[in-house]
Amino acid sequence: MSAPTPSGPAPGSVSLDLSGRTALVTGAAGGIGRACALRLAAAGARVRAVDRDAAGLDALAGAAAALPGTVEPQLLDLTDLDAAEAAAAGADILVNNAGLQLVRPLQDFPPDVFHTVLTVMLEAPFRLIRGALPEMYARGWGRIVNISSVHGLRASAFKSAYVAAKHGLEGLSKTAALEGAPHGVTSNCVNPGYVRTPLVERQIADQAAAHGIPAARVLTEVLLKDTAVKRLIEPEEVAEAVLYLCAPEASFLTGTSLALDGGWTAH
Repeated sequence: MSAPTPSGPAPGSVSLDLSGRTALVTGAAGGIGRACALRLAAAGARVRAVDRDAAGLDALAGAAAALPGTVEPQLLDLTDLDAAEAAAAGADILVNNAGLQLVRPLQDFPPDVFHTVLTVMLEAPFRLIRGALPEMYARGWGRIVNISSVHGLRASAFKSAYVAAKHGLEGLSKTAALEGAPHGVTSNCVNPGYVRTPLVERQIADQAAAHGIPAARVLTEVLLKDTAVKRLIEPEEVAEAVLYLCAPEASFLTGTSLALDGGWTAH
């Protein structure tokens, strides 16, 4: 289930010059975050790539070496909330992407893991937004893009912490949009369905155990059951949506959720 990871924009992709802009992307060492960091750097941005995976950040920096912008690895554990807030200072573009997942029935869900998921996926985005807004307001321009999920709009069994965090992120994003509008700052969620990432690959094994079915049946019978387009979305497709939200043409688009879910929420 590996996916290509191009170092630059694909033919026909969004055209946008972000030279002079600083972007911060969390969870940048792999998956959606990596694709977003590369895509923003390909548009000329100076990207602060935040993750706790040092090897993944080094690989990302190498992949970005020939791009118009730059990728600056920043090793950070988002459970250090003070450090997260400080890291966001000066960012023109903030992409809250970092996440983690555990699939367990509610009665078996470890409380410490629930706390960690909410810390990384809801409280850390709040602190990052809090850190970025003063200078965004001072410049009169800013873009907050929260990588939510179809699970920010719909629930699934066995994912209590993840669903709770994503639903909370939706509300946080809308509040930031309302407060940021007078200052030229937009805030939106991007809501992909199942993306071809290591996180989803691990979920297949977890869902197989939770449902008592072979892993081979999980993709079609569980993950893509409610999706009209029967495939995983690629990280690069999500990155194109993120880039569009940074474009001048998207300045009126705020406080909303852009569903990249293959028709899941059309039900």
